Amino acid sequence: MTLVILVALWQALHAYAGDAAIASPLSAVRHLTSLAATAGFWTHVSATLTAFAAALTISAVLGVGLGLVLGLRRFAGEVAEPILAGLYSIPKVTLYPVILLTFGLGLGAKVAFGVIHGVIPVILFTLTAVKGINPVLIRTARAMRLNQVETTRTILAPAVLPEIVTGLRVGFSLTLLGVLVGEMFASQKGLGFLIVNGISLHNVQQTTAVILMLVIVALLANGGLLWLDRKLVHRT
Repeated sequence: MTLVILVALWQALHAYAGDAAIASPLSAVRHLTSLAATAGFWTHVSATLTAFAAALTISAVLGVGLGLVLGLRRFAGEVAEPILAGLYSIPKVTLYPVILLTFGLGLGAKVAFGVIHGVIPVILFTLTAVKGINPVLIRTARAMRLNQVETTRTILAPAVLPEIVTGLRVGFSLTLLGVLVGEMFASQKGLGFLIVNGISLHNVQQTTAVILMLVIVALLANGGLLWLDRKLVHRT
């Protein structure tokens, strides 16, 4: 039902604004199908997936790791949390010159853009989850004389896993957004580049078709992560 409403709104917006502003749903699907039949399009898809996979891996590993460490060290966590929240409120586009000077044009800049968008939410979700854990579990680990690595692996990680999955779900979307922004500013390959190229050439069909593909992928991935999140919550 929601999908039908969204498509109807899209069609209504097209009827109001015209082909010069946005392609119709049917036209976007047809153009996406024609793009998918070309080898060049999949080269751009591959470039985006490569950068996104690297950025998401770094965001997940670094975010969960730092979140667990800061959550275990209460004072450090209380100091770091507002700092991280403040840093995340900075518009990431303002970091564009620094990223380019540091990583140059290409894969490194795209990955960096993805990481700076996605890693902080994962840290904050994990940190909040660890702070809210039952203190009895921590005292039990100390009574059993577990070291920090064993405590994290056997007690903390399973206890906060549902919250971590929620953080990864949010981080997934934001990391993808960051990679696309990086491709818009710092690359000549990728789906973000196709969007900017379509805008500069006033190729509305191309821009709308690529955005449609990204929306479909994001919805499917987030749906899968949301299902996993609910399964974990139900299990716990």
